[in-house]
Amino acid sequence: MRFGWVRTSQARAVAVAIGLVSLAACGAGAEDNAAELKKAEEAAAFFMKKNAGEQGVVTLPSGLQYKILSSGPAGSPRPDGNDLVRVDYEGALVDGTVFDSSYTRGAPMVTTPEQVIPGWNEGLQQMRVGDEWLFYVPPKLGYGERGAPPTIPANAVLVFRVKMLDVAPAPGGSMGVGMARG
Repeated sequence: MRFGWVRTSQARAVAVAIGLVSLAACGAGAEDNAAELKKAEEAAAFFMKKNAGEQGVVTLPSGLQYKILSSGPAGSPRPDGNDLVRVDYEGALVDGTVFDSSYTRGAPMVTTPEQVIPGWNEGLQQMRVGDEWLFYVPPKLGYGERGAPPTIPANAVLVFRVKMLDVAPAPGGSMGVGMARG
């Protein structure tokens, strides 16, 4: 597990959230699914509320939270929704379980903010080249009630360490006609 970038001060909130999710997992059948989803939603809300009070964490109106780990050069570009970005990242659940990592694959990801989950879309457009941030993505800006089985459960908070390596502006940006694909 490469989750060393989570602060120790979050351990208590993580333990409580895990406990609530564990209780939700004790259901015996399909009739308990709604109760399990509700418990997971409550655990996520608890984590996000607790995390919002942590030093350096910024909460946006959408509910996305971020913390700046390091900043790139002043004046470096920010992407809009249609620009190509090259990022290194690691994604984990609040219990520290890593579910995806460009570091492990040995290659950064290239995408546009419009092609990722809503939390990433919003967060990437706030960053500048050279920035390294933590994103705390609430379920509604991640995979919500459906999750992304088998690695991401329903109503999970997602924690991403993201480093913006480069931006390739698309002509016209998000004001252009359609998205560049191909």
